[in-house]
Amino acid sequence: MKLNHNLYLYSFLANFGWLKKSYTAKIMLVAFLGTHVPLLTLLLSFVISNSYSLEMTIRVMSIALLATLAGTAATLYALNHLLKPVILTSAALQNYLNTKILPELPTEFADEAGTLMADTSQTLHKLDQLIHYITNYDDLTGLPNRDLFRDRLHETLSQPENNQRLVAVFLLAIDDFTAISHGLEHQTTDLLLRAVAQRLSTCIAQTDILAHLSKDEFVLARIDIVSFESVIQLSQLLLSKLRKPFSLEGNSIHITVSIGITINGLDDRNSVAQLLQQAHMALHQAKQQGRNQYQYYLPEINAQLQERLSLENQLHGALERNEMLIYYQPLIDLHSGQLTAMEALVRWQHPTLGLISPAKFIPIAEANGLIVPIDQWVLRTACAQNRAWQLAGFTPIRISVNLSARQFEQPNLVEIVSQILEETGLKASYLELEVTESFLMGDIERSVKTLKQLRELGIWLALDDFGTGYSSLNYLKRFPVNMLKIDRSFIQDVMSNPDSAAITDAIIALAKSLRLKITAEGVETQEQLEYLQMRGCDEGQGFYFSRPVPADIIAPMLEKSFQHLEIIAA
Repeated sequence: MKLNHNLYLYSFLANFGWLKKSYTAKIMLVAFLGTHVPLLTLLLSFVISNSYSLEMTIRVMSIALLATLAGTAATLYALNHLLKPVILTSAALQNYLNTKILPELPTEFADEAGTLMADTSQTLHKLDQLIHYITNYDDLTGLPNRDLFRDRLHETLSQPENNQRLVAVFLLAIDDFTAISHGLEHQTTDLLLRAVAQRLSTCIAQTDILAHLSKDEFVLARIDIVSFESVIQLSQLLLSKLRKPFSLEGNSIHITVSIGITINGLDDRNSVAQLLQQAHMALHQAKQQGRNQYQYYLPEINAQLQERLSLENQLHGALERNEMLIYYQPLIDLHSGQLTAMEALVRWQHPTLGLISPAKFIPIAEANGLIVPIDQWVLRTACAQNRAWQLAGFTPIRISVNLSARQFEQPNLVEIVSQILEETGLKASYLELEVTESFLMGDIERSVKTLKQLRELGIWLALDDFGTGYSSLNYLKRFPVNMLKIDRSFIQDVMSNPDSAAITDAIIALAKSLRLKITAEGVETQEQLEYLQMRGCDEGQGFYFSRPVPADIIAPMLEKSFQHLEIIAA
């Protein structure tokens, strides 16, 4: 390494082992040698000179020696103390590296040594602040991170005066954040998270603790809850605040959040880790209920999660063990009363738990990717069954199969569907695939392209659960679908809720104007049937006609429908 020329003497002295580790020793050696050069010169002069008597020589040399020793001692003493600023600065730096304790160095001196101490002290304080910020704060939002949140909440809960206080923890997660971030530039996503953090900051009290846990998760701890009603009010405030649009770079961005809430009771002193775990459980439950919801932690939630984990483990291999079944639910022409189609609905016949509801295992399969092989099995089995009914002489009908988001995203979806139709011998015109707006909106261009390719095969396409998603007319006219399916939530109270009736009427009118067929799901009463018939709805599906049943029970229905058609023809 190239040294500064001013360090040559320092480098030379550092080569001696007894001087290597002590800067003070180097200074003392140089000072000692410097003060003794005159003495040595004097001694040499007296030794080689014959001008003085022996008595005079001894006298002068003694005086010179004593004076030199006294001067040397005083010089070394003074140098040792003048070196204290350097020594203290070095010790302070070493102590900070070892203990992270900030030094108390003086800052009132103006010379080089004083500047060294003052600058070192100031630099260490700034460095400590920077390290503290990096360690404890989120660099994106500026909010405390998980570690600082844990420390502050633990400190709060540990204080004796807080033993009689209720503490509530609110865990917030942005709904569909992955889809939102995919649709935005990275810089815009960061701006959105900062804006969320700023808006949350306007909702907190002085004693609250707000932190950013992960990309889409924020946590708020409210100390000293006065009532459960105040928890509800804060939950509603958070939801309403974040539901308002964010104006970023000229764009209006809408989001919703789900909130999981846990309350640390007076007789239940939980750790911070337990509170966060409970809040995560409640958040999971809130997400299961839909968007823009909040849910409280209950012990039952933990039991439900344990059940979910058990089901997930057992779902692996269920197809290979032949535990999957398909039930079929008829679709009825509301004007002729004829059976026009069957929807294939997957069921799980568990060997010990019995028939497991799709509402339990489908979300699990969608989360872990098992839905893709399950969907392909359902599609192949349903097509084969429909072809078998045709070969048995029954009037050909459509078979309707739901496509999951993961299956729709498969790059070879069109090839898989085409191959299954070829293998089973079913004509494409007798297959209907149901898609939902939510996953079509993820990549509009790709969705339109895929739908067009499926339509080119001759397959029917139905937009399922219409009215519950975006319901965008701009995109609807781009999706090449044949049919709209009105969500059952509107049909259930169509006779009692004017809003549901208005939406149902609007969807039917919209479908007719776009020359699309319309199917109503969830028809359960004669009144609902008559209402839909009066509005001109094409098809109905629901318990009023039949529950989903196995294939062997469908055959008599097809036979009855076939005989009815023969009578009409005659």
